[in-house]
Amino acid sequence: MKFIIQREQLMESVQNVMKAISSRTTIPILTGMKLEASEQGVKLTGSDSDISIESFIPAEEDGIVYVEQIEPGSIVLQAKYFPDIVRKLPQNTVEIETDNHRNVTIRSGSAEFHLNGQDAEEYPQLPQLHTEDSFELPIDLLKNLIRQTVFAVSTSETRPILTGVNVKIENEELQFTATDSHRLASRKLPLKSQETQISFNNVVIPGKSLTELNKILTDSDQVIEISVTDNQILFRTKHLYFLSRLLDGNYPETSRLIPDESKTVVTMDAKELLQSIDRASLLARENRNNVVRLITKGGNQIEINGNSPEVGDVVEEVNAETIEGEELKISFSAKYMMDALKAVGSDQVKVEFTGAMRPFLIRATDNNQVLQLILPVRTY
Repeated sequence: MKFIIQREQLMESVQNVMKAISSRTTIPILTGMKLEASEQGVKLTGSDSDISIESFIPAEEDGIVYVEQIEPGSIVLQAKYFPDIVRKLPQNTVEIETDNHRNVTIRSGSAEFHLNGQDAEEYPQLPQLHTEDSFELPIDLLKNLIRQTVFAVSTSETRPILTGVNVKIENEELQFTATDSHRLASRKLPLKSQETQISFNNVVIPGKSLTELNKILTDSDQVIEISVTDNQILFRTKHLYFLSRLLDGNYPETSRLIPDESKTVVTMDAKELLQSIDRASLLARENRNNVVRLITKGGNQIEINGNSPEVGDVVEEVNAETIEGEELKISFSAKYMMDALKAVGSDQVKVEFTGAMRPFLIRATDNNQVLQLILPVRTY
């Protein structure tokens, strides 16, 4: 195998597939990165059995040559060293060559590295998914769906199913839901009627997989194809193949957690609310879960306060646009509230309360598709 490749493209692909490579895998060859050269270009593969990523660098695209002098072949390289070597090479082009004894030579400018490779035949084949359950989404929309939900997955392994995001399609509507049983984040999206009518509801993607996918995808309006089988999900773009296992088990029915009615509704500027909760949390940090209080006042004023007996307290009055309904005093985690306000991604929010000890909802005033729910904290 031999080829000359642009270092920048190679580095980008290496960084992408590294997100699937773990040093703690039980299959030794998976600590390596597979390189395959063909007339069409160079493909890099990384996998840890949970996530598998393939990144393809075309020999030529849009009149730009990325890979040249290709002699087809494949090799597995030590992922512990290869990325650092590529990152520190002196020139913009890299020549990679293997001999019959799986010795790999990497040249750039006057630098020359020699690495021991492994037989690519021993590298597990990635499953090729064939499924009827496929649909397409613009990449930037998918990134939004992930950003607005994945932060709410559970980080505790006591209920593994909650460490994932539940994805379902019903009645031509796609919904992402995440909860750690103290808060819930949900985002709906009407699907433009795709040729095939598909629906599924118990698909749970590990939060870790979605976080890594979100880092790899660059914002664009190009589409990504999503295919689902019983135990795996595949995200595929022109040059990327991202395969993740799905979590086993039944995701809890979360729709019944969402209150039908509200007793107090506060509409206000999202940024102002976020900043005042941020300030109140500065002194509430000491107590167990960084709890702040919100109290509705007359004249469309709300009071946000945070205190910690050993440190001191902070009180701030903030103007709301409107306050409707009953008076309210409620305590909640500052971190959860700040995460939710950032995820809603709107200038104005509507917070719907149903009492001091009931879950409350945060929505954008101009968009009903994004919903955040938080359970209050008992402080008295």
